[in-house]
Amino acid sequence: MPLSGPGRRWRPPWAVAGLVAVVAVLAVLGSVALTHGSSPARADADGLPHTTVEVSPGACGRGWGRPVAGVQVFDLHNTSDGAAEVYLEDPGSRVVYGEVEGIAPGTTRELTVRLGRGSYAFRCVPDDADAVSGPTVHITAGRSGPAEAPVTEHDLIPPALGYQKWVDHGLDEVVRLTGRLRDAIDRGDLAGARAAWLPAHLEYERLGAAYDAFGDADARIDGTDAGLPGGVHDKGFTGFHRVEYGLWHKESAGGLRGPAAALAMAVTGLRDTWSQTRMDPAQLGLRAHEILENTVQFELTGRTDYGSGSTLATARANIDGTRQVLSRLRPLLATRYTGLSALEKELDDGRRTLDRFHHGGSWTPLNRLTRGQREDVNAVLGDLVERLASVATLCDPRRTV
Repeated sequence: MPLSGPGRRWRPPWAVAGLVAVVAVLAVLGSVALTHGSSPARADADGLPHTTVEVSPGACGRGWGRPVAGVQVFDLHNTSDGAAEVYLEDPGSRVVYGEVEGIAPGTTRELTVRLGRGSYAFRCVPDDADAVSGPTVHITAGRSGPAEAPVTEHDLIPPALGYQKWVDHGLDEVVRLTGRLRDAIDRGDLAGARAAWLPAHLEYERLGAAYDAFGDADARIDGTDAGLPGGVHDKGFTGFHRVEYGLWHKESAGGLRGPAAALAMAVTGLRDTWSQTRMDPAQLGLRAHEILENTVQFELTGRTDYGSGSTLATARANIDGTRQVLSRLRPLLATRYTGLSALEKELDDGRRTLDRFHHGGSWTPLNRLTRGQREDVNAVLGDLVERLASVATLCDPRRTV
């Protein structure tokens, strides 16, 4: 299952998305605490109050002296000589109401939030310096938008270690099942090899959140022919899908012995070196989202079907893999993500939807689904991807110093 770029960052749900659309029905709420000597918020073309706030180590938050309640925009202007992140937080509880990443020197970025009764302060986090907090601002009325306690990289270390240990056991099983596949091909038992291929492949697919840590090994084990000059006949086409193509396109056992042996060697090598590998804890939440994002992109489009017709089985294994990641992240999400129970219910719905296409030892090929069945599958997987984007956001670690 190919991966999206590891450097992607997810925009917080509380930041900008969707707020401008409701401006027409939102009024500025309640009274405010005022500080003399500051300019009041101005109204821009979007109809929202705008306040220019300085971002710098020496003057973080300067400019916000006349706070208003309600939906509003902060124009964050970086006056320093380095890039910075900015959080708007409660200085007591440290919950975050909004953030903007990567504000370059001399540039201005917008942060749209809804603020109500409470205390607020900007926290400026330069790339190469300590974080600093601006003055505390008080608002005396109104209802604020959503806020969540930040997750730090330290918080993610225990879940990452637990997940890595689970992957270790999973790789043992992948090696065992892949060995069974290789042995069947060595015997010339192609029917037995076809029966052995799917369990081995699904066991590997369940390890989806570790793919980035697998490095080049993942391309050798589960890569496709995309970008290869010779396509499916290119020598660089290896791994599960190379064996799949041969098994379902009448290739001889003699022709498949080399690819099967290379696959078994690759998974064994990965298993043997895994104990020295260290997953990046900061990537765990993002991977929880990417597993099913890539399922939608590659499995549900048929781009990874090389003849077995098992893409729905792979999607089902990917749901199992997503659950394994979430089970490790659950202690962090339980107090931060109000949609966790709905997400878990949706994962159950996804499993049930896909299980409808499992008949004994076989799965209905994607191209044999009716239009209504395709719509059902696309809807439940698409909704899961959307919900898991919040997991990626909430588990994106933030600097606290």
